Amino acid sequence: MKYPITGATTALITPFKNGKLDEATFAKLIQRQIESGIDAVCPIGTTGESATLSYEEDRKCIEIAVAVCKGSGAKVLAGAGSNSTREAIDTAKFAEQCGADAIFSVSPYYNKPSQEGLYQHYKAIANSVDIPFMLYNVPSRTGSDISSHTVKRLFDDVPNIFGIKEASGSLDKTVELRSICPELAIFSGDDAIDFPILASGGAGITSVTANLIPDIKAKLVHSALEGDFDTARAINEDIYALNKILFCESNPIPIKAAMYIVGLIETLEYRLPLVPPSNENMKKIEEVMKNYTIVGAK
Repeated sequence: MKYPITGATTALITPFKNGKLDEATFAKLIQRQIESGIDAVCPIGTTGESATLSYEEDRKCIEIAVAVCKGSGAKVLAGAGSNSTREAIDTAKFAEQCGADAIFSVSPYYNKPSQEGLYQHYKAIANSVDIPFMLYNVPSRTGSDISSHTVKRLFDDVPNIFGIKEASGSLDKTVELRSICPELAIFSGDDAIDFPILASGGAGITSVTANLIPDIKAKLVHSALEGDFDTARAINEDIYALNKILFCESNPIPIKAAMYIVGLIETLEYRLPLVPPSNENMKKIEEVMKNYTIVGAK
Protein backbone atom coordinates (compact mmCIF):
# COMPACT_ATOMS: atom_id res chain seq x y z
CA MET A 1 0.00 0.00 0.00
CA LYS A 2 1.26 3.49 -0.84
CA TYR A 3 1.37 5.83 2.15
CA PRO A 4 1.79 9.63 2.06
CA ILE A 5 4.87 9.33 4.29
CA THR A 6 7.08 6.31 4.94
CA GLY A 7 10.66 5.60 5.96
CA ALA A 8 12.96 7.40 8.36
CA THR A 9 11.53 10.43 10.12
CA THR A 10 13.13 12.45 12.91
CA ALA A 11 11.42 13.82 16.01
CA LEU A 12 13.31 17.12 16.00
CA ILE A 13 14.68 18.75 19.11
CA THR A 14 14.03 22.46 19.54
CA PRO A 15 17.26 24.41 20.12
CA PHE A 16 17.16 27.43 22.41
CA LYS A 17 19.58 30.32 22.87
CA ASN A 18 19.25 32.78 25.74
CA GLY A 19 15.83 31.36 26.47
CA LYS A 20 14.48 31.88 22.95
CA LEU A 21 14.02 29.66 19.92
CA ASP A 22 17.35 29.48 18.05
CA GLU A 23 15.91 29.79 14.55
CA ALA A 24 19.21 29.67 12.66
CA THR A 25 20.36 26.50 14.41
CA PHE A 26 16.97 24.87 13.94
CA ALA A 27 17.20 25.47 10.20
CA LYS A 28 20.74 24.06 10.08
CA LEU A 29 19.69 20.95 11.97
CA ILE A 30 16.89 20.32 9.48
CA GLN A 31 19.24 20.80 6.53
CA ARG A 32 21.61 18.25 8.07
CA GLN A 33 18.72 15.80 8.34
CA ILE A 34 17.87 16.25 4.66
CA GLU A 35 21.50 15.81 3.57
CA SER A 36 21.71 12.61 5.63
CA GLY A 37 18.84 10.92 3.80
CA ILE A 38 15.99 11.39 6.26
CA ASP A 39 12.57 11.13 4.59
CA ALA A 40 10.64 13.52 6.83
CA VAL A 41 11.25 15.83 9.78
CA CYS A 42 8.84 16.22 12.66
CA PRO A 43 8.84 19.69 14.25
CA ILE A 44 7.13 20.44 17.58
CA GLY A 45 6.60 16.88 18.68
CA THR A 46 7.18 15.91 22.29
CA THR A 47 10.93 15.60 21.68
CA GLY A 48 10.76 19.24 20.60
CA GLU A 49 9.49 20.22 24.07
CA SER A 50 6.14 21.12 22.53
CA ALA A 51 4.47 21.28 25.93
CA THR A 52 6.50 24.36 26.85
CA LEU A 53 6.68 26.14 23.49
CA SER A 54 4.52 29.20 22.95
CA TYR A 55 1.97 29.24 20.13
CA GLU A 56 4.21 31.68 18.27
CA GLU A 57 7.18 29.31 18.62
CA ASP A 58 5.05 26.39 17.39
CA ARG A 59 4.22 28.30 14.26
CA LYS A 60 7.76 29.51 13.67
CA CYS A 61 9.14 25.96 13.94
CA ILE A 62 6.63 24.72 11.37
CA GLU A 63 7.39 27.64 9.05
CA ILE A 64 11.13 27.00 9.25
CA ALA A 65 10.72 23.27 8.62
CA VAL A 66 8.51 23.85 5.58
CA ALA A 67 10.88 26.47 4.17
CA VAL A 68 14.02 24.35 4.58
CA CYS A 69 12.40 21.18 3.20
CA LYS A 70 10.84 22.91 0.19
CA GLY A 71 12.13 21.36 -3.03
CA SER A 72 14.33 18.85 -1.20
CA GLY A 73 12.11 15.78 -1.37
CA ALA A 74 12.01 15.59 2.43
CA LYS A 75 8.57 16.04 3.93
CA VAL A 76 7.27 17.83 7.01
CA LEU A 77 5.22 15.80 9.49
CA ALA A 78 4.16 18.58 11.83
CA GLY A 79 3.22 18.09 15.45
CA ALA A 80 -0.26 19.20 16.45
CA GLY A 81 -0.83 17.61 19.82
CA SER A 82 -2.44 19.02 22.93
CA ASN A 83 -4.64 18.03 25.83
CA SER A 84 -7.00 20.66 24.44
CA THR A 85 -8.75 19.51 21.27
CA ARG A 86 -9.42 23.09 20.25
CA GLU A 87 -5.75 24.05 20.52
CA ALA A 88 -4.68 20.98 18.57
CA ILE A 89 -7.13 21.91 15.81
CA ASP A 90 -5.71 25.44 15.64
CA THR A 91 -2.16 24.12 15.25
CA ALA A 92 -3.20 21.51 12.68
CA LYS A 93 -4.96 24.14 10.58
CA PHE A 94 -1.94 26.42 10.72
CA ALA A 95 0.40 23.60 9.69
CA GLU A 96 -1.81 22.79 6.71
CA GLN A 97 -1.97 26.43 5.65
CA CYS A 98 1.80 26.72 6.04
CA GLY A 99 2.43 23.80 3.68
CA ALA A 100 3.15 20.85 5.97
CA ASP A 101 2.74 17.49 4.25
CA ALA A 102 1.03 15.75 7.16
CA ILE A 103 0.10 16.03 10.84
CA PHE A 104 0.94 13.84 13.81
CA SER A 105 -0.76 14.36 17.12
CA VAL A 106 0.18 12.98 20.53
CA SER A 107 -2.66 11.62 22.64
CA PRO A 108 -3.99 14.06 25.25
CA TYR A 109 -1.91 14.18 28.41
CA TYR A 110 -3.17 14.52 31.99
CA ASN A 111 -6.89 14.48 31.07
CA LYS A 112 -6.92 10.64 30.78
CA PRO A 113 -9.95 10.57 28.45
CA SER A 114 -11.98 7.44 27.81
CA GLN A 115 -11.56 5.57 24.53
CA GLU A 116 -14.65 7.37 23.26
CA GLY A 117 -13.05 10.66 24.26
CA LEU A 118 -9.88 9.75 22.37
CA TYR A 119 -11.95 8.79 19.33
CA GLN A 120 -13.83 12.09 19.33
CA HIS A 121 -10.64 14.08 19.99
CA TYR A 122 -8.77 12.62 17.05
CA LYS A 123 -11.79 12.64 14.76
CA ALA A 124 -12.26 16.36 15.39
CA ILE A 125 -8.62 17.25 14.71
CA ALA A 126 -8.28 15.09 11.61
CA ASN A 127 -11.57 16.35 10.18
CA SER A 128 -10.37 19.94 10.59
CA VAL A 129 -7.71 19.45 7.88
CA ASP A 130 -7.44 17.76 4.50
CA ILE A 131 -3.79 16.65 4.71
CA PRO A 132 -2.79 13.16 5.94
CA PHE A 133 -2.97 12.56 9.67
CA MET A 134 -1.05 10.26 12.01
CA LEU A 135 -1.99 9.24 15.54
CA TYR A 136 0.74 9.19 18.21
CA ASN A 137 0.52 6.77 21.12
CA VAL A 138 2.99 7.12 24.00
CA PRO A 139 1.10 6.06 27.15
CA SER A 140 4.15 6.12 29.45
CA ARG A 141 4.35 9.88 28.96
CA THR A 142 0.70 10.83 28.54
CA GLY A 143 -1.13 8.39 30.80
CA SER A 144 -3.47 7.81 27.87
CA ASP A 145 -3.24 4.61 25.79
CA ILE A 146 -5.05 4.54 22.44
CA SER A 147 -6.47 1.02 22.26
CA SER A 148 -6.09 -0.97 19.05
CA HIS A 149 -9.88 -1.00 18.73
CA THR A 150 -9.98 2.81 18.86
CA VAL A 151 -7.17 3.05 16.31
CA LYS A 152 -9.15 0.80 13.94
CA ARG A 153 -12.31 2.85 14.41
CA LEU A 154 -10.44 6.03 13.57
CA PHE A 155 -8.70 4.47 10.57
CA ASP A 156 -11.99 3.13 9.24
CA ASP A 157 -14.06 6.26 9.90
CA VAL A 158 -11.70 9.15 9.10
CA PRO A 159 -10.33 9.16 5.53
CA ASN A 160 -7.13 11.13 6.11
CA ILE A 161 -5.93 9.09 9.11
CA PHE A 162 -3.30 6.82 7.59
CA GLY A 163 -1.02 5.73 10.41
CA ILE A 164 0.20 5.74 13.97
CA LYS A 165 3.46 6.46 15.72
CA GLU A 166 3.41 3.57 18.17
CA ALA A 167 5.61 4.32 21.19
CA SER A 168 4.13 2.04 23.80
CA GLY A 169 7.25 -0.15 23.67
CA SER A 170 5.05 -3.16 23.03
CA LEU A 171 5.74 -5.42 20.07
CA ASP A 172 2.51 -7.20 20.94
CA LYS A 173 0.65 -3.94 20.23
CA THR A 174 2.28 -3.71 16.81
CA VAL A 175 1.33 -7.28 15.95
CA GLU A 176 -2.23 -6.69 17.17
CA LEU A 177 -2.57 -3.55 15.05
CA ARG A 178 -1.20 -5.37 12.00
CA SER A 179 -3.67 -8.17 12.62
CA ILE A 180 -6.85 -6.10 12.92
CA CYS A 181 -5.87 -3.15 10.71
CA PRO A 182 -3.38 -4.42 8.09
CA GLU A 183 -3.52 -1.28 5.91
CA LEU A 184 -2.55 1.05 8.78
CA ALA A 185 0.95 2.55 8.53
CA ILE A 186 2.76 1.76 11.78
CA PHE A 187 5.81 3.85 12.66
CA SER A 188 8.15 2.78 15.44
CA GLY A 189 8.31 5.38 18.18
CA ASP A 190 10.88 3.47 20.27
CA ASP A 191 14.43 3.60 18.90
CA ALA A 192 15.58 0.38 20.52
CA ILE A 193 12.92 -1.71 18.75
CA ASP A 194 12.92 -0.06 15.32
CA PHE A 195 14.10 -3.23 13.60
CA PRO A 196 11.53 -5.60 15.15
CA ILE A 197 8.70 -3.24 14.26
CA LEU A 198 9.94 -2.81 10.69
CA ALA A 199 10.40 -6.56 10.37
CA SER A 200 6.80 -7.00 11.53
CA GLY A 201 5.51 -4.83 8.70
CA GLY A 202 6.13 -1.34 10.03
CA ALA A 203 6.13 1.46 7.45
CA GLY A 204 8.81 3.58 9.12
CA ILE A 205 10.15 5.14 12.28
CA THR A 206 9.96 8.45 14.07
CA SER A 207 13.28 8.62 15.86
CA VAL A 208 14.89 10.58 18.67
CA THR A 209 18.34 9.10 18.02
CA ALA A 210 18.16 10.30 14.40
CA ASN A 211 18.76 13.83 15.67
CA LEU A 212 22.32 12.64 16.31
CA ILE A 213 22.90 9.94 13.65
CA PRO A 214 20.40 10.59 10.83
CA ASP A 215 22.55 8.86 8.22
CA ILE A 216 22.73 5.62 10.21
CA LYS A 217 19.04 5.61 11.09
CA ALA A 218 18.11 6.28 7.47
CA LYS A 219 20.24 3.34 6.33
CA LEU A 220 18.64 1.06 8.94
CA VAL A 221 15.13 1.91 7.80
CA HIS A 222 15.79 1.92 4.08
CA SER A 223 17.56 -1.44 4.33
CA ALA A 224 14.61 -2.97 6.17
CA LEU A 225 12.03 -1.57 3.75
CA GLU A 226 14.06 -2.95 0.83
CA GLY A 227 14.06 -6.39 2.44
CA ASP A 228 17.70 -6.36 3.56
CA PHE A 229 16.92 -7.43 7.09
CA ASP A 230 20.45 -8.61 7.87
CA THR A 231 21.86 -5.11 7.37
CA ALA A 232 18.99 -3.47 9.25
CA ARG A 233 19.29 -5.85 12.19
CA ALA A 234 23.06 -5.38 12.39
CA ILE A 235 22.66 -1.60 12.50
CA ASN A 236 19.93 -1.82 15.13
CA GLU A 237 22.15 -3.98 17.32
CA ASP A 238 25.22 -1.80 16.76
CA ILE A 239 23.46 1.35 17.94
CA TYR A 240 21.67 -0.30 20.86
CA ALA A 241 24.07 1.19 23.43
CA LEU A 242 23.51 4.67 21.99
CA ASN A 243 19.73 4.25 21.94
CA LYS A 244 19.88 3.08 25.54
CA ILE A 245 21.97 5.94 26.92
CA LEU A 246 19.87 8.55 25.09
CA PHE A 247 16.99 7.60 27.36
CA CYS A 248 18.91 7.52 30.64
CA GLU A 249 16.83 10.54 31.70
CA SER A 250 13.57 11.92 30.39
CA ASN A 251 13.59 12.66 26.67
CA PRO A 252 14.82 15.09 25.30
CA ILE A 253 17.33 15.73 28.09
CA PRO A 254 20.00 13.21 26.92
CA ILE A 255 19.65 13.80 23.15
CA LYS A 256 20.13 17.56 23.55
CA ALA A 257 23.13 16.92 25.80
CA ALA A 258 24.63 14.57 23.21
CA MET A 259 24.15 17.13 20.44
CA TYR A 260 25.74 19.81 22.58
CA ILE A 261 28.73 17.58 23.33
CA VAL A 262 29.51 17.13 19.63
CA GLY A 263 28.83 20.75 18.73
CA LEU A 264 25.58 20.37 16.80
CA ILE A 265 23.94 22.94 19.09
CA GLU A 266 25.77 25.91 20.61
CA THR A 267 24.01 26.04 23.96
CA LEU A 268 22.56 23.39 26.22
CA GLU A 269 19.21 24.87 27.14
CA TYR A 270 15.89 23.36 28.11
CA ARG A 271 12.57 24.76 29.17
CA LEU A 272 11.76 24.26 32.83
CA PRO A 273 10.84 21.93 34.39
CA LEU A 274 13.46 20.11 32.29
CA VAL A 275 17.09 20.63 33.34
CA PRO A 276 20.48 19.33 32.10
CA PRO A 277 21.43 15.73 32.91
CA SER A 278 23.34 14.85 36.06
CA ASN A 279 27.15 14.99 35.85
CA GLU A 280 27.22 11.20 36.09
CA ASN A 281 24.87 10.74 33.15
CA MET A 282 26.67 13.42 31.14
CA LYS A 283 29.87 11.40 31.47
CA LYS A 284 28.07 8.21 30.46
CA ILE A 285 26.67 9.91 27.35
CA GLU A 286 30.14 11.18 26.39
CA GLU A 287 31.65 7.73 26.88
CA VAL A 288 29.10 5.89 24.77
CA MET A 289 29.31 8.41 21.92
CA LYS A 290 33.02 7.74 21.49
CA ASN A 291 32.04 4.50 19.74
CA TYR A 292 30.12 6.24 16.95
CA THR A 293 30.91 8.58 14.06
CA ILE A 294 28.66 11.64 14.21
CA VAL A 295 28.29 13.48 10.91
CA GLY A 296 28.93 17.20 11.38
CA ALA A 297 30.51 16.83 14.85
CA LYS A 298 32.98 19.55 15.78
